[in-house]
Amino acid sequence: MKISGFTFARDTAKLYYPIKASICSILPIVDEFVIALGDCSKEDTTRQLIESIGSPKIKIIDTVWDIEKYPRGMEHAHQTDIAKSHCSGDWLFYLQADEVIHEKYLPVIVQRCEELLEDEEVEGLLFRYKHFYGDYDHIVVSHGWYPNEIRIVRNRPDIHSYISAQSFRRIPDFDGLSYRQKQGTYHLQVARVEAYVYHYGWVRPPLLMQTKSKAFNTTHLGKQAMEKQYMDQPDYFDYGPMKKLTRFDGTHPKVMKEKMADFNWENQLNYTDDYEVKRPKMKHEKWKYQFLTFFEQNFNGGQEIFGYSNWKILNK
Repeated sequence: MKISGFTFARDTAKLYYPIKASICSILPIVDEFVIALGDCSKEDTTRQLIESIGSPKIKIIDTVWDIEKYPRGMEHAHQTDIAKSHCSGDWLFYLQADEVIHEKYLPVIVQRCEELLEDEEVEGLLFRYKHFYGDYDHIVVSHGWYPNEIRIVRNRPDIHSYISAQSFRRIPDFDGLSYRQKQGTYHLQVARVEAYVYHYGWVRPPLLMQTKSKAFNTTHLGKQAMEKQYMDQPDYFDYGPMKKLTRFDGTHPKVMKEKMADFNWENQLNYTDDYEVKRPKMKHEKWKYQFLTFFEQNFNGGQEIFGYSNWKILNK
């Protein structure tokens, strides 16, 4: 059995993505790790950061982004597909640059891949998620923050990244452009793996969080629409009242130790529950989502009501 890791990246060092930790977190269990590295800005050091890992398993594929050809976030899916196309494993393990796997889950993941290797009905593996927010001690548990996602897929040519690279679908006769198409696409049949993805996409200094949000929305909305959206907003991201969030009492992946040592924005966060945010409220801050979350967590076994789902779960 062979496992390939893969991801895409552009300006990830400049935007404070933990890409080094992300790659290193699964490097012990993959036979190769393919990175589609986009046309980074001159001041970005993503390539140097990746090369500093010093692993012969790592393969960098240089790419150029074209958000006019692939608008509304589809360039993310396109870049993911480029990396996927260079993988040679039986299973392909996809991690975005802000996603990290705890070392305690690596044996579980390998065992699950071995168990299902010959079961061709299974097209992918579904992971659980922990969404860290603001700092490394708080997570968001809320309706609308996806609790699961596909992160391992079979190495099949008709399995493609989907929409803006959050998930995967089977798309026969894919035209190579329409990553948001629904007609003629099929949900993957997946089995669960009892492992979590630690998502650090919302853990950055407030200034860099806002910069990252602008970059993300540029690829989804275009530059002009992004500038209009942020016209009246401050240069920093307002994380809101941290006291209302769920405390995280577990351990972080060991590979995150270096990144976590950079945490120096504690005095820019508000740890009270009486605080008016200086931006449009996020889902977990809205009363409707708070009510849904309370009901789901206390009366529905933690399962989302009409929540996001892009797969068919097999009882395997």
